[in-house]
Amino acid sequence: MRIYLDHNATAPLRAEVRSAMLAFLGPPANPSSAHREGAHARAAVEEARAEVARLIGTAPAEIVFTSGATEANNLALRGGGRGGIVTTTIEHASVLETARALADDGVRLVVAGVDSEGRIDPVEVTAACDAGTALVSVGLANGEVGSVAPVATIAAALRDRGVLVHTDAAQAAGRVPVDVRGLGVDLLSLSAHKMGGPPGIGALWVRRGVPLRPLLTGGPQERDRRAGTENVAAIVGFGVAARLARTELAAAAAAAGDLVERLWRGLESRVPGVSRNGPAAGPRLPNTLNVSFAGCAGESLLVLLDLAGVAVSVGSACAAGAAEPSHVLRAMGRSVEAARAGLRFSVGAGTSAADIDRVLELLPPLVAQVRAGAAA
Repeated sequence: MRIYLDHNATAPLRAEVRSAMLAFLGPPANPSSAHREGAHARAAVEEARAEVARLIGTAPAEIVFTSGATEANNLALRGGGRGGIVTTTIEHASVLETARALADDGVRLVVAGVDSEGRIDPVEVTAACDAGTALVSVGLANGEVGSVAPVATIAAALRDRGVLVHTDAAQAAGRVPVDVRGLGVDLLSLSAHKMGGPPGIGALWVRRGVPLRPLLTGGPQERDRRAGTENVAAIVGFGVAARLARTELAAAAAAAGDLVERLWRGLESRVPGVSRNGPAAGPRLPNTLNVSFAGCAGESLLVLLDLAGVAVSVGSACAAGAAEPSHVLRAMGRSVEAARAGLRFSVGAGTSAADIDRVLELLPPLVAQVRAGAAA
């Protein structure tokens, strides 16, 4: 039996999600059609929209379904801003690369740094905004090291300055409470597959009154904000995943926190030269632990763990296979060697204490093996 500790890359599809989706895989289901089948599909889409809205404390009409958080982030940056952009060095590639592409087209871009634990200084972010800044994009939680950003503080400081605030909450939703009204943001991105839903579906929350230029034009779907026939089965699955994430949040976060603490304490006591990347206290994702083992390449350990039946990650799944070291760890001041040594464990539904104990049995000899090979 394999042990899966890479929930931040994608979470296993929940059984309840799969069951709900099956009812819409096969029968005709175009929500724009006027007949009975179309009405049935439309009702399912709107029920799911309401569940996604409940997850983040908003109205269903403000939810725009997309193909995932990457599209949602693109829609926010390209469709919401009409001027300069401010973001940070540890954002997901779909934010950073989109911002850089816009900069290539002449948009003024400022990228704020972080401290050694991956924390963002709200003063630095707000100070980077000037009269030409149209949008600030700061991820609510970092999926590599687990730091949680002071997004509400940033939004409050910019509320009267005419600057839109966007946050990518793909890694936060279902792991920490997410309330768009409390955050005070204007745009917020979500992804279904991070919370046990299907891949290929996400959403952008757009505060009422915020102008948004669509990326996809054509039909009137999603209130003219995203053209194209809706993926009904995936949307239904997203709705179920959102409901489960909302109702199970407190218990799931507590359980994940206990497992991560068990893993960290075990590594500290069993493996010399281990260090933690990211915050040890304060606001952080309860399910995420990023560590480095001195003298060990993260990719080497990943391969050995995979062969032993354990799935982990060396960083964001979107960067898997890249030759470059983690841009997040580099932004935190780690050397190239240290950034290549990072190994991320992310737990979720289905992870047990026995899984953690098995990893703690496997890792010490594997670390010794990699170190011996590096020294040879």
